[in-house]
Amino acid sequence: MKSGMKPDMKPDMKDAGAGASKVVDRASLRARVAEWRHAGERVILTNGIFDVLHVGHVRYLRAAKALGGRLIVAVNADASVRALKGEGRPRMPAAERAELLSALEGVDAVVIFEEPDVRALVRELRPDIHAKGTDYTAESVPERDVVEECGGRVAIVGDAKGHSTSEMIGKWNAS
Repeated sequence: MKSGMKPDMKPDMKDAGAGASKVVDRASLRARVAEWRHAGERVILTNGIFDVLHVGHVRYLRAAKALGGRLIVAVNADASVRALKGEGRPRMPAAERAELLSALEGVDAVVIFEEPDVRALVRELRPDIHAKGTDYTAESVPERDVVEECGGRVAIVGDAKGHSTSEMIGKWNAS
């Protein structure tokens, strides 16, 4: 996210092409979710850093979409990535990470969030399903309490954790 940009502002996507319409601010996302619900569609939320998009991410997002419904991907803002992963991360700005994710076929919307976790977004959107990768169990998902409080359920999806952005970056740095 560009510095000085407020969390509800849309990233600058003037050259982003068709996928740009999938990258939305929170107010626009709430409106889309209301439209989808009105049409009887299920809402699936997932989140992550997605700093270096890799095959594990693609498999995870494909499996989340397979749960049936509209897939929203929430992307950690740059400041929250630094707080979680340390200096030197993210390698790619949030707006670019969001644009890449929006280009994936099964992704219906992408939003950048500033908070350290997605609890506030779960409360706003009230997803039917909150999908997390296999590095979690249903019991260890940090937002599980809020998801259940809002009437949703947690689903663990994707293949066994065999790909890690942090490990990939570590190997690249060692080379």
